[in-house]
Amino acid sequence: MTYCVAITMNAGLVFCSDSRTNAGVDQVSTYGKMYHYSVTGEREFVILSAGNLATTQAVVSQVKRDIRDNAATSLKTVPDISEAASYLGEINRLEQDKHASGGGPNGGMSFEASFIIGGQIAGDKPRLAMVYPQGNHITTSKDTPYLQIGESKYGKPILDRILTAATSLENAARCALVSMDSTMRSNLTVGPPIELAIYNADSFSLQRFRFDDDDEYLRELKKAWDQYLNEAFDRLPPLNWGDSLQSDEQA
Repeated sequence: MTYCVAITMNAGLVFCSDSRTNAGVDQVSTYGKMYHYSVTGEREFVILSAGNLATTQAVVSQVKRDIRDNAATSLKTVPDISEAASYLGEINRLEQDKHASGGGPNGGMSFEASFIIGGQIAGDKPRLAMVYPQGNHITTSKDTPYLQIGESKYGKPILDRILTAATSLENAARCALVSMDSTMRSNLTVGPPIELAIYNADSFSLQRFRFDDDDEYLRELKKAWDQYLNEAFDRLPPLNWGDSLQSDEQA
């Protein structure tokens, strides 16, 4: 399982991903799910991936080959994030079809993969897009300034309550990490190392962080969040038992 989230604000973009691909009693596997490509002063891209590992790795490998080989269409040539998402979606769809057509022991397996691609191309604003397994994509909206792939439900509430277009990059980054912590708390197949990337609008420069399982900041964040949640719960208005309805037996 995977959890990735990307956030867009006026100040820039934040990306966060876990690195766990499977977790069993006797085996835990980790692979990075965040990929970065840039042309200094011209364009900056981050790709987050979720789904079948063979598909995601094949898609990323093709993206890298197209850049290296100066292909007619690549992240070096697309004019905007929407075209970048369409390009990524087409590769994704072709790779899924290639794996699925193999048959044999792969018969019946799902090779679906999803991606988030975001960044900035000179002359345009920082943007995000989520690419579906079918190859189509969506972008963020005024009311929902974030995109998620993978195990999204546990980390969604904090995003809905905190994020706005005016949220600072620092607060958005902390929000992404709390969202990740909430997901890890409820789903053990999502786990460290956690990767975080912060992009300041128009900077064409990316700050990247990695938090391992024993990272002090990650432990402090989790401890503080648990403490403040409990404190907030204790301060909720008490239930007025005097206003309760009579039971059927008393009615």
